[in-house]
Amino acid sequence: MAIPAQFVRAWMREHFVDHGQKILVAAKGIETSTGAFLNEVYGDFVSAERLAFISGPSFASEVQQSLPTALKISSLNLSLAETYAEALPDYIKGYVGDDVVGAEVSGAYKNVIAIAGGVCEGLGLGNNAKAALISRGLVEMTRFGEAFGARTETFLSLGGAGDLFLTASSTMSRNFRVGLGLAAGKSMDAILQELGEVAEGVPTTKALHEIAIKRDIYLPIAHEVYQMIYEGKNPRESVGDLLG
Repeated sequence: MAIPAQFVRAWMREHFVDHGQKILVAAKGIETSTGAFLNEVYGDFVSAERLAFISGPSFASEVQQSLPTALKISSLNLSLAETYAEALPDYIKGYVGDDVVGAEVSGAYKNVIAIAGGVCEGLGLGNNAKAALISRGLVEMTRFGEAFGARTETFLSLGGAGDLFLTASSTMSRNFRVGLGLAAGKSMDAILQELGEVAEGVPTTKALHEIAIKRDIYLPIAHEVYQMIYEGKNPRESVGDLLG
């Protein structure tokens, strides 16, 4: 299932027919209307032992070319995770784990850091700044995940650091291109129209902002991304505040 996060609940409610099938979830994100992770949204319709979540550094265009890739399958049902991992084609190495929350947070949060990465690139801030942003982004998303019981080591895995490094440093990333647009002074409407695809980091940023306020979690990078997207803050001002 690769339905974008903000549309999952409505689609499941209107179209899903339960035949006892197992589901591998490929989308990433947090439901903005409720703050729920996707495992919670799907969990309203399917039992946890029938759900698995795929994550890791993988641009679709490279997967289509059968280029070497490694991915993580996470499920509370490790047997199910292993079944999906074994079903991957030969050019994809599958790893398994049972920290579903950690996988969920990693998959959602890296898109927000990727937007910041695009801003960094678009403003021409250099490689030092990019390395600092990505490494501090890893710390930030780990802090957020730990608040929900995720394991620290999950964020150092393929679905955490691996996916973050890829997504936050390449123009092949939709969310990175959102950041490039912000750095160029474009409006969000213009950026999303030009993108022509779903950039999950945009609604996820809003969800993170609201959760951070409610639970008093320190998320400085996500906060600045929220300010740029939803409050129209100047990207250079956000950079200055992060450095301060």
